[in-house]
Amino acid sequence: MARKKPKGTTGSVLFDVFYDDGSRSSNRKVPATELEGPSGDDAARTFLEDQETKIGQISGKPRARIKSVARSGKKPKAT
Repeated sequence: MARKKPKGTTGSVLFDVFYDDGSRSSNRKVPATELEGPSGDDAARTFLEDQETKIGQISGKPRARIKSVARSGKKPKAT
């Protein structure tokens, strides 16, 4: 009988991003490989902040600061 290959961590995880100005961006994709390791979902915030910086540079408009990040479908932690 053949063995099944272990599933890798491919794909992406969806996050909701909450900004300091009260706005929200839903269903932002973060590669699952970014979430591996001890930092977990904190790595998603770093990934999204880097992405926001690039978007701001390309558009010429500075983006609002990220207040919190939560997996889509979950409520944000109060900070």
